[in-house]
Amino acid sequence: MTIEDRVEELRERKREAELGGGEDRIEAQHDRGKMTARERIEYFLDDGTFNEVDTLREHRSTNFDMDEREMPGDGVVTGYGEVDGRKLFVFAHDFTVMGGSLGEAFAQKVCKIMDKAIETGCPIIGLNDSAGARIQEGIDSLAGYADIFHRNQLASGVVPQISAIMGPCAGGAVYSPAITDFIMMVQDTSHMFITGPDVIETVTGEEVGFEELGGAQTHATESGVSHFTAQAEEAALDDIAYLLSFLPQNNVEDPPRVEPWDDPEREPDDLMDIVPDQPQKPYDMRNVVDSIVDEGSFFEVAEMFARNLTIGFARMDGHSVGIVGNNPHVNAGTLDIDASVKGARFVRFCDAFNIPILTFVDVPGFMPGTDQEHDGIIKHGAKLLYAYSEATVPLLTVITRKAYGGAYDVMASKHVEADMNYAWPTAEIAVMGPKGAVNVLYDDELASAEDVEARRQELIDEYRDAFANPYTAAERGFVDDVLEPQETRARLITDLEMIRGKRKDTPDRKHGNIPL
Repeated sequence: MTIEDRVEELRERKREAELGGGEDRIEAQHDRGKMTARERIEYFLDDGTFNEVDTLREHRSTNFDMDEREMPGDGVVTGYGEVDGRKLFVFAHDFTVMGGSLGEAFAQKVCKIMDKAIETGCPIIGLNDSAGARIQEGIDSLAGYADIFHRNQLASGVVPQISAIMGPCAGGAVYSPAITDFIMMVQDTSHMFITGPDVIETVTGEEVGFEELGGAQTHATESGVSHFTAQAEEAALDDIAYLLSFLPQNNVEDPPRVEPWDDPEREPDDLMDIVPDQPQKPYDMRNVVDSIVDEGSFFEVAEMFARNLTIGFARMDGHSVGIVGNNPHVNAGTLDIDASVKGARFVRFCDAFNIPILTFVDVPGFMPGTDQEHDGIIKHGAKLLYAYSEATVPLLTVITRKAYGGAYDVMASKHVEADMNYAWPTAEIAVMGPKGAVNVLYDDELASAEDVEARRQELIDEYRDAFANPYTAAERGFVDDVLEPQETRARLITDLEMIRGKRKDTPDRKHGNIPL
């Protein structure tokens, strides 16, 4: 055989690999409204930057006539490329090849690029679209999943890991995305669940559909498993690219700065109108965030889950920051179980990847109720406290209005070693709200008052003037200054520049024991 023949043979093998399961299955994938694995990679990465690894890798199983199946690539496309000129590693399940099912070779391909991503300090992006474990390969499939899970753990906190769910993801397959930092789901075409509707009906008698059980909307609003939802695959991939723009390549680099477009000295006058004078009147903390950060830069995470706490990424003078804020627009901004877990995981992600955290506080306390107590609000609320307390990145806090009780302590207070803490003149910092405090402190007096409600209101006003204000905290150094709202943006940017190189020493230990 001549060299020309060998080159032609190579080209033919690669053409077969690129076709995956063949034209008919590619067409079937398109009919489902989905791109193929290679089309997703081509859309996602910068033009001409994809370098495929293990293109010709195949299974070696002989079970159930598997030795008669030719599957170039073995159901997954792996390699590396660039997004916005920054290197990353990617794997994409190929649903046209045995439903993208995972076998031994498939898992080894994924593990190989995950290992290389960890070694080179680059993000890992997984595009998931798989029927699950390849039954024909038995225990080798299960071992393959475990090998991937272990890589997810090794990469956690070392390089960013992002999972896009672009089709089915069931059984053991869900645990790899669950370990990663962020999950993106596509409306109508993606599903995640441990056991499918048929099994649930058989075991429990409950009838449930795919969407209700594990669709994008369910995981974005009910379970909190999914951080982002997109209407189409292209939008999902665009959002992942934008998310990456806020993140460093790894845990020893700082996040990238973009050329700033907003005046760092800008004074957002609209802030005076956002926070109401009435302490109980709701407002949307996202409007406060939008006014203070670089214009149009706020990218919310988990927008539809635990909406009483707002989290996301933004920019301040072009620098990446993490945002955490109580949102009085939902449940008065109280901290409940879901909000505490949502906030804790986000704070720990930012801390792992050197992203400063801005916290906006308007919290009346932890959510009361037997359901919250019985479901473990004590344990789950402690997660957020723990996350802030162990953080080593710059922590800057602004109390816009209420900061009551233990929730004041938890929300990046000076007492958990936040770096700079500010309050607006509207801030109320106290053990509890004026009404509750008056009812406790003046119970006997109110019982004998001629006009109970009038006297109660007088006492509430007196308590608010004496205690529920920012000045007592400022006198004790628990807030570093009381700011006019329009001063906040410029002051935070100056502080971030001052404290950017902060490094916090912690005692030597294997790791702490966060109350999981």
